[in-house]
Amino acid sequence: MTDSALHDQVSLLIVDDHPVVRDGLRGMFANAPGFTVLGEASDGVEALERAAALDPDVILMDLRMPGGGGVDAIRELTRRGARAKVLVLTTYDTDSDTLPAIEAGATGYLLKDAPRDELFTAVRAAAEGRTVLSPAVAARLVSAVRTPGAPGNEPLSAREREVLALVAKGTSNREIARELFISEATVKTHLTHLYAKLGVNDRAAAVATAYQRGILG
Repeated sequence: MTDSALHDQVSLLIVDDHPVVRDGLRGMFANAPGFTVLGEASDGVEALERAAALDPDVILMDLRMPGGGGVDAIRELTRRGARAKVLVLTTYDTDSDTLPAIEAGATGYLLKDAPRDELFTAVRAAAEGRTVLSPAVAARLVSAVRTPGAPGNEPLSAREREVLALVAKGTSNREIARELFISEATVKTHLTHLYAKLGVNDRAAAVATAYQRGILG
């Protein structure tokens, strides 16, 4: 394998309490070009240990697992400043599962019935730091719409809407800067302002909230 091919490989850690699911995901990615499965974990606690030891690009994280849930693991990975991006892959799309995972720092959220190609695309997008939310999950977040007058309802400026629309397409800060003919520092400033206006802390939550409020659609 060439250096360039190695560079293009996305390394994965698979976290799920069901061995059959882990085996299925490992086989799926092992047979697809561009992916390397570094290891597996059966709960959130083991996921933290394996993530520290293996330093994967992306962690495929289930949420409800005996011995240590996914949300707590995501929150701790975020606190540690882990390099890995977390892509939640679960059967649950209820508000009580979705919102905490995104707020904890998950880069994306997919359901286990997602088509194989969609999963591959999502993992690559997550590895690049792009937000990944399945339409079904984005729709579930509608219950988190804030009431009028509550914090997080200040209108976005035209430029902030442009930046947000590009974020929703998975565009990186560098690409946004190039597209809008502004500096990366200015992009980050716009993101900081729109996060504050939407009452969120990261790109995934900003996109989800924007769909909720009809800013994106």
